[in-house]
Amino acid sequence: MPSPACTAAYFRRRWRLVHLAPLPAWTGRPGWARHEAVQASGAGRLELLYELGCAFAARLDLEELAPLIITKCREVLDAEGASLLLLDPARGELYFPYVAEERAEVAERLLRLRFPAEQGIAGEVLRTARALRVDDASRDPRFYPAIDRDTGFTTRSLLSAPLTSRQGIIGVIQVVNRHGGTFDDDDLAFLEALAGGVAVAIENAQLYARVRAAQEGLLAEVGALRRDLVRREGFPEMVGSGPRMAEVFRLMESAAASPIGVLVEGDTGTGKELVARGIHAASARAGAPFVAINCAALPEALLESELFGHRRGAFTGATRDQRGLFEAAAGGTIFLDEVSEMPASMQAKLLRVLQDGEVVPLGDTRSRRVDARVISATNRDLAAVMRRGEFREDLYYRLSAFPIHLPPLRERVEDIPVLAARFLAAASARNGKPVAGFAPAALDLLARFPWPGNVRELQNEIDRAVALAQSGEVIRPEHLSAKLSSPEGPPPPDAPLDTSALREARAAFEARHIAAVLHQHGGNVTHAAQALGLSRFMLQKKMREYRLR
Repeated sequence: MPSPACTAAYFRRRWRLVHLAPLPAWTGRPGWARHEAVQASGAGRLELLYELGCAFAARLDLEELAPLIITKCREVLDAEGASLLLLDPARGELYFPYVAEERAEVAERLLRLRFPAEQGIAGEVLRTARALRVDDASRDPRFYPAIDRDTGFTTRSLLSAPLTSRQGIIGVIQVVNRHGGTFDDDDLAFLEALAGGVAVAIENAQLYARVRAAQEGLLAEVGALRRDLVRREGFPEMVGSGPRMAEVFRLMESAAASPIGVLVEGDTGTGKELVARGIHAASARAGAPFVAINCAALPEALLESELFGHRRGAFTGATRDQRGLFEAAAGGTIFLDEVSEMPASMQAKLLRVLQDGEVVPLGDTRSRRVDARVISATNRDLAAVMRRGEFREDLYYRLSAFPIHLPPLRERVEDIPVLAARFLAAASARNGKPVAGFAPAALDLLARFPWPGNVRELQNEIDRAVALAQSGEVIRPEHLSAKLSSPEGPPPPDAPLDTSALREARAAFEARHIAAVLHQHGGNVTHAAQALGLSRFMLQKKMREYRLR
């Protein structure tokens, strides 16, 4: 016999399967139940057992698992019906977790139905932990007829086997009415063998449901704490004291409380990803992952693989299965930066994901459910891009339900001293070099410069100044780039203004400024991109746009 620490044991005696399991606690009888069954004969059924075991083990959702079990039992044993009855040990009752019944009113009655665990043939199987074969249910005094009365079904014969897991007997599996005759001993042995795998699969699904519920509770608690922190302290990763940023913070709070799509618009370097991270951190999804991808930085095939995943062998170099970012962001947020640069075919695929909540990895034919909030961003006027036919209208309205516009740094000059002080403290800590602050003349240069690269360019400028300064010094004008005091800077207040449209004037200035920085760095694109606060890819794109080389 097994030791008291065991919950169940299987062992072979010649060609018989011997199963030992603890008696259910509600019987009031301590000890072990033992039953033996002839192993299912035939290589076909053994192979089928293996296949069904794999199929059951691959599912952790009881709502998916139960109908699969019912369907396969009916097919394999050529039965008119099959059912799962699970034990509620706290109430000592049996219930149906799933009903395969087309009549809605009958299905509803069965799902509500509960009966004492000691009643019927199922109760006998639970009590003895032994499988039963009944050839004529109408003549068996143990038969419980209430279910037939509720459904209008007539049970003639049935097989019933205990579902024995590591924790004991958790329920019963039954098949009824074999087509063209009665069940035999081989059928019963097969059901017994199958019941072992079914029990383990159900127990795993129940455990998964409990873990998932606990996880969702923790995520909700973390989200509530983060939202409370935002209410008390705002968005600590972002700096802004003027009315423009106050409006941005107000919109971020509203977006965090809603599940709809958010589109963050603003120039390069204004902090669009910080806005997305702030919304995520203040939302109910805060405890789940935040993943980001730049849609302009990857070719189309690689972008599809990154977003949706791929199967091994889907393309050259795909040596293993890889899940996509939509799956990696399960329960959380995916940030699509530079979404306006997404190719048209990818726009169609993204729209399907947003509509259906499913992705199909490259090289696969099966869809997978995903649950990730989408926040997108662009440095272009996406509505204008859409009107020119370069962006799908239906996708635009999906993504831009809640737009947030980030002002460029030149329109929030009041924030430059605070941002500069924060970047100075961070750069000093990274370099292990205490820098005392800024000379007034240096702050004046920082405040007067238009910063086409916005906050990112300002941060790079401060990093450079700290590298040049000595420990204990203040940042002086000579520590700053020459561009801050060059003629490329803003014109004096009395200078004549260019009367061309704002977009053309801004583009002309940006082209001149990029050309000047490239010249300053001897044409080195990597160094110029760092100085401008741009990625190398984005600088090359602007160079092509302005025909600079």
